[in-house]
Amino acid sequence: MTRPFNFSAGPAALPEEVLQQAASEMLDWHGSGMSVMEMSHRGKEFISIARQAEADLRDILSIPADYKVLFMQGGALAENAILPLNLSRGGVADYVVTGSWSQKSAKEARKFCQVHVAATNEADAHTSLPDYQQWQLSDDAAYVHVCSNETIHGVEMHELPDLAALGSKAPLVIDCSSHIASRPIDWSRVAVAYGGAQKNIGPAGLTLVIIREDLLGHALPITPSVFDYQIVADHDSMYNTPPTYAIYLAGLVFQWFKRQTEGERTGLAAIEARNVAKASMLYDYIDQSGFYSNRVARHARSRMNIPFFLPQESLHESFLAGAQARGLLQLKGHKSVGGMRASLYNAMPVAGVEALIDYLKDFAQRHG
Repeated sequence: MTRPFNFSAGPAALPEEVLQQAASEMLDWHGSGMSVMEMSHRGKEFISIARQAEADLRDILSIPADYKVLFMQGGALAENAILPLNLSRGGVADYVVTGSWSQKSAKEARKFCQVHVAATNEADAHTSLPDYQQWQLSDDAAYVHVCSNETIHGVEMHELPDLAALGSKAPLVIDCSSHIASRPIDWSRVAVAYGGAQKNIGPAGLTLVIIREDLLGHALPITPSVFDYQIVADHDSMYNTPPTYAIYLAGLVFQWFKRQTEGERTGLAAIEARNVAKASMLYDYIDQSGFYSNRVARHARSRMNIPFFLPQESLHESFLAGAQARGLLQLKGHKSVGGMRASLYNAMPVAGVEALIDYLKDFAQRHG
């Protein structure tokens, strides 16, 4: 069976061979007589799955030894509350607003601390990025928060800010939900990275938090125990029942990441090279088409989430129907932005982008 190409922004496509492996192990994981969904999270079988998943993630992202990896729940939206509960100490936190998700982060954090918006791109409708040199950082911020890839608006920070060079001693926190494991993370600049797994890593239900150890142990007294990073870390993410099957599937995806090759590149380097190529193919066609448009400044364009617009909204219905007939799924843009959106996560093959471009060309010829 030839599967369609799924351009969903999340939950998103998973590698087909990962789904096939999970299906083959559904009723009996490695001779245990159990499905992973049936295992105790404290049993030796699942503990081995979780430990391997963490080890592979550490290898893929080159996570330093003094950072903890936490398997949590609730998605990035929950972390919008959990983060200030753990890091703000009830003081000031700097937030950079570059789209819908960082707006939500700042709004939620205001319940627990004093939020200072250090920079925003609202004036240009979230289509560019505020110059780092223009950020107005607080002297006493507990942390600086950014969303390094805005899923809805298609804006990405291709180089993370060096807060020390900007005169700030605060740790940098990144919501990297929609581009985690699509490129390396510069841990010399990042103290906390978090994200929901359902875009680039696995199914919905798992949230990853990668945090430098010195930031643990500062939760506000009102923090529920299950959301206290120190408690979660002390219990190796087993303080409560974690999303076991989502961790298992993420682990299979991590193994798939490590098997990837592009020329002499392997693993994450291969994945990043492929992602650069896929995004360039689509942006190049959109820009030269004379029919479609992308409104994001070139230096800020996301590799993962590419919004684009047709000349008239009246064409949307026929465009989406034609795309589905060609096996190109979930291209409708977010309601707050409109138009279309193609999400090119790690599991999207180059062939999927080529098929999309072929359809874009055909549709433009018929309606241009």
